[in-house]
Amino acid sequence: MKELTVKASVENIQEVTDFVCVELEQLNCPPKAETQISIAIDELFGNIARYAYSPDIGNATVKIEVENDPLSVIITFIDNGKPFNPLEQAEPDVTASAEERKIGGLGIFLVKKTMNLVEYEYKNGQNILKIKKNLA
Repeated sequence: MKELTVKASVENIQEVTDFVCVELEQLNCPPKAETQISIAIDELFGNIARYAYSPDIGNATVKIEVENDPLSVIITFIDNGKPFNPLEQAEPDVTASAEERKIGGLGIFLVKKTMNLVEYEYKNGQNILKIKKNLA
């Protein structure tokens, strides 16, 4: 398992994405899966950066693990910010037009649709959100 701890700020989204993508390249990750994972990182780390500590800034840790059979990656986002379970949010009405649709919720919806597993828990004062993507 590898991990990276950075300030939870939108400026660090690219650093987190690069950290994960280095691992994905070593696994010969298919381009479509890499794109889906990058979008998930943008959404999830971006939400931590914008809301977890607001108006302050705290740290966030990103861990990446590799599993075999099937080959998959598990990416865990950990922060000590306000408790928030994004999986409890109502799903957006994707049948509504862009003008009629409520703001928010589309990003986590896309994460849930493109990842093989999305789990959340609040434990020991930490938000812990895991995503898993099968690569094979």
